Amino acid sequence: MALGISVYACLWTSVAYAQTKQLAVWEQIEARGVNQDVYFHAWGGDPQINRYIQWVAEQVKQQYQITLHHVKLTDTGEAVSRVLAEKSANNHNNGKVDLVWINGENFAAMAKHQLLAPNWVMQLPNFALTDPDNNPAMTRDFGVPTQGMEAPWGKAALTFYYDSLLTQTPPQTLQQLSLWAKQHPGRFSYPKPPDFLAMSFLKYALIALNNSQPDAIKNRLYQPASAQSQALLLPPLWQYLDDLHPNLWRKGQHFMSSGLALRRLMGDGELALAFTFSAAEVPAAVARFDLPDSTRSYRMRDGSLSNIHFIAMTYNAAHPDSAKLVVNFLLSPKAQAKKQQAKVWGDTSVLALSQLPAKQQAWFEPPLQSHPSANIVNLDSSPALSEPHPSWTNVIATQWLQRYGVIR
Repeated sequence: MALGISVYACLWTSVAYAQTKQLAVWEQIEARGVNQDVYFHAWGGDPQINRYIQWVAEQVKQQYQITLHHVKLTDTGEAVSRVLAEKSANNHNNGKVDLVWINGENFAAMAKHQLLAPNWVMQLPNFALTDPDNNPAMTRDFGVPTQGMEAPWGKAALTFYYDSLLTQTPPQTLQQLSLWAKQHPGRFSYPKPPDFLAMSFLKYALIALNNSQPDAIKNRLYQPASAQSQALLLPPLWQYLDDLHPNLWRKGQHFMSSGLALRRLMGDGELALAFTFSAAEVPAAVARFDLPDSTRSYRMRDGSLSNIHFIAMTYNAAHPDSAKLVVNFLLSPKAQAKKQQAKVWGDTSVLALSQLPAKQQAWFEPPLQSHPSANIVNLDSSPALSEPHPSWTNVIATQWLQRYGVIR
């Protein structure tokens, strides 16, 4: 019995020592990180998200005297190219990109070229609130281990929305979508690749169309896209699109440039069905009168592409400690709860609420009253579809442009 107590006491002492050491390291980071500039390269195409990042800038200014600069991107690849150019020029300590809001394929590319700072996320006290030990999704991006190179920021899933005055029975599966498009020609479309929302739709289609394939074949979607895998998995996608395109908006002869343009066509009444990767975008747009009051949201019964989006720090960040302070704030209950509010952004939190005290858990409860468009039908019956291996994104985009991109 005494031996058992002794072992327990040693373990407790070891854990307490590790926690004390981590706290000391964080206090040093705080001391070094105050009163600096941080350049956050992030997509700038959504006014709601831009306003939220501006709020974050105000918060870290008050708390740490950090000046956060939101460098608005149209494509994350812009930041990747800049860091790669800096590395080629031997600029290893004074990079102009501190933080970057990153997606799976760009993470894989930056990690491959050693453009990201490793093993820094575990230093953030608030990272523990994601419960990474019991939630492996917090440390994997499109199935690729993050190795402490990026911190989770939010969760999202492909959500469809429609005008209930124009269509009473929206399609519930990808195959039903093809039939619906024939019955409602010109009332549906999707953006042109490599737009993120376009790629989300195409990856959803690729997964759903191959769902009946043997596991040994469809599981290749989560491995690098070899020539053999492409020959087995891509033909159903191209056959589906060949059949779908003549029934799209402008007969599939023109594709809009972005999800924002897609939403505008819904607001103008040209489309009756669209989709988004940010479900809260829909009620927010209704509240601004950008979408009709009759708009409703749902998820497809054959699955909803889902992922976690991350923030990475570059290997040559000029102010790495300041950047860590910013990301730790982004993972705070205060920042995550505000981001989840539909009127702010509506991005689902990555925090494990079980790790929070009851008072903070209450911050994440949905409002008692919300617009009907905020109620997502099939939320529980739509299986979450994991993102394919990052290599598939470039393969799909390249071959799509070869097949359909010459059309204007």
